[in-house]
Amino acid sequence: MTNLTEMPTVRLAKRLAEDLPCSRREAELYIEGGWVTVDGELVEEAGARVSDKQEVLLLPNATLEEMPPVTILLHKPAGFNAGIGKEGKPALACLLQEALFVPENVPASAVQRFLKRHLIGLTITNPLDTMGSGLVVFTQDFRVARKLVDEAKTVEQEFIVEVAGKIADNGLALLNHGLPFNGKPLPPIKVSWQNETRLRFALKNVQPGQIAHMCRMVGLEVVAIKRLRIGRISMGAMPAGQWRYLLGFERF
Repeated sequence: MTNLTEMPTVRLAKRLAEDLPCSRREAELYIEGGWVTVDGELVEEAGARVSDKQEVLLLPNATLEEMPPVTILLHKPAGFNAGIGKEGKPALACLLQEALFVPENVPASAVQRFLKRHLIGLTITNPLDTMGSGLVVFTQDFRVARKLVDEAKTVEQEFIVEVAGKIADNGLALLNHGLPFNGKPLPPIKVSWQNETRLRFALKNVQPGQIAHMCRMVGLEVVAIKRLRIGRISMGAMPAGQWRYLLGFERF
């Protein structure tokens, strides 16, 4: 942007309202909606200062319609905090524009534009241990939060768990059904071996620490844990540390 140190400036919303023309509130909505550039750069702050010499443009297809809430899918690396305890840097720190992942074969028209406002008011729906990795969901959409939080007992999650130790003779059967957690019997779940050191868990309403507790009960120690799927949404090919928007047609 042009150096404004010695130039008189006005608020961007005031300048846009005069240029279009439109009301000041409409100008603010255009700016907050990510529809305004200053000298070719997107500016989302209505209070940004601009000079007469700077070019202020309203992007094509700009609309005053309310911006829909977004849902974000993150492949959390191990070591980031995702809602359990206080250890680790917040997983929200991974949500950088340069880390945005665009799946293959998704048409450009279906790709959500990144806006700073998408990082405001996010709810984490399914906490994950700091040392765990895998799919974490952040959402601004109360419908998604209701589905994944209030109706957690109906949404299956899938984990791959690396373990060490020797499993008890009836350990696999107990993992599937027969173990307690926090003094209450666990409902039947699906646990199977993927190889000699890797178990697959598919379960609903999983609680923090539950999988590690279950493994200890049958003589195993958790070495690493990764969440692959929540409901019908999986990480797919998204690399660790990257994130993407939930697409309009996707449902948990």
